[in-house]
Amino acid sequence: MIALSWKIAITQSNKWKSSGNKIVFTNGCYDLIHSGHINLLSNSKSKGDKLIVGLNSDRSVKKLKGDDRPIQNFDDRAIILDAINSVDMVVGFDDDTPDKIIKELLPNILVKGGDYSIDNVVGADTVISHGGSVEIVDLIPDKSTSSLIDQILKLK
Repeated sequence: MIALSWKIAITQSNKWKSSGNKIVFTNGCYDLIHSGHINLLSNSKSKGDKLIVGLNSDRSVKKLKGDDRPIQNFDDRAIILDAINSVDMVVGFDDDTPDKIIKELLPNILVKGGDYSIDNVVGADTVISHGGSVEIVDLIPDKSTSSLIDQILKLK
């Protein structure tokens, strides 16, 4: 499901919670999906019942990654994420961080990749203060969008 607004995402998340589901949230740019992304998403889903993925807007990706990114636009990235079995909902955000959407959704579990520590996970304080937990998933070495782009450029 691709939530076309935060209101839709929050309403659906609340329905899932009221049915007893544990809500897991992770976020990222997800530009050029690779096995590292799949590993993070499947591990995230295994920690709860419903996985919500916060997806950076094109503007947000450009600000974080540089003027030549994203390679794929928001709609394409959202459609690809939505097609992954472990993902239950995709919701976009235009801010530099997902802090506001995390405060609105209040997931039970917040997950980030191993390039983070709990101390620097945006939204960790919000989730923990509402009785949730923050989990870190190990990264797969040498699996990143940047390394994939480098490999593609070497083919020229």
